[in-house]
Amino acid sequence: MKKLLIASFLLLVASNIQAQKINWVTIEEALELQKENPKKIIMDVYTTWCGPCKLLDLRTFANKDVANYINTHYYAVKFNGEGNDTVNFKENVFTNPQFDPSRGNKRNSAHQFTKYMRVNAYPTLVFFDENGAFITPIKGFQSPQQLELYLKLFKTDEYKNMTDQAKFNEYFQAFKPEFQG
Repeated sequence: MKKLLIASFLLLVASNIQAQKINWVTIEEALELQKENPKKIIMDVYTTWCGPCKLLDLRTFANKDVANYINTHYYAVKFNGEGNDTVNFKENVFTNPQFDPSRGNKRNSAHQFTKYMRVNAYPTLVFFDENGAFITPIKGFQSPQQLELYLKLFKTDEYKNMTDQAKFNEYFQAFKPEFQG
């Protein structure tokens, strides 16, 4: 009986962990998915050496509320900002010609796509609309509640009404986070 309870508990924990995983795809896959089911895109631009990037994975992207919201309302893309992948985006091909494979988990050259998206810090979350058009980058680590503000701001298109800092401040002050920490 004890073994059955332990097995049931482990199965419950495993299914709960699995439910908290974000369905990561490439930018090309996300753009293709948008053709059938338009959703906005959130792209996590990270590097292998970045501590706050790892913290974002462990504390924010592993959060059940964050993962469920992103999986429901966005296509999620993970992109190594200093990696060596070839990216096809909007009829352009982006590479990292200065990539040095001997650098391993150390700083490397910035990918051309990273520069195209105006990313100059890691982590940066880049948002795109339902047509793959660039919305904006958000720099730095975000807690689940901080990210919730941006996820809902872009999901509802409320950002289009923000013509100045005062309007964003008003939205920020009125925002009541619902995600658990």
